[in-house]
Amino acid sequence: MQTLAPHEYGYLAELAQCYRDEHWTSLRQQSHFNPRLGVDALCFQHLETRISGARVMAGALITPCELWLVALPEQATLQAPLPSEGVLVLPSGRYALELERLTSGIELYKRKILDDLSDLDSLQETARLAQRMMQQLLAEPDATSLAE
Repeated sequence: MQTLAPHEYGYLAELAQCYRDEHWTSLRQQSHFNPRLGVDALCFQHLETRISGARVMAGALITPCELWLVALPEQATLQAPLPSEGVLVLPSGRYALELERLTSGIELYKRKILDDLSDLDSLQETARLAQRMMQQLLAEPDATSLAE
């Protein structure tokens, strides 16, 4: 995966913190809450895709309950307001996403990939899961499997 700029890593840390602050109470109330996990934004990289004219980074958002596919439009390059729904086109397919506006002002598109992470034992295990997810989503479909 490509390396992001230091300010982009800072923005992803801010995203994770703001998401945690806004959702922590509701996360803790879910029956599959995993106390061994936190909220983290992982495996982000720049895409060729644009949303409302803005450049986009996509990656995984991990919570103690869920794994999300997230698209982050770069706010400084927006040319129009973000629609409430969007489609992220990746080599593996098209993914419908819903816009969430955090009270901090961060706007992100997200789609739930897994809704129960209770069986994971560590943050490292979760990071490996997020990395595998992003590798699969960004991989070109295997031409031989399409021919079968």
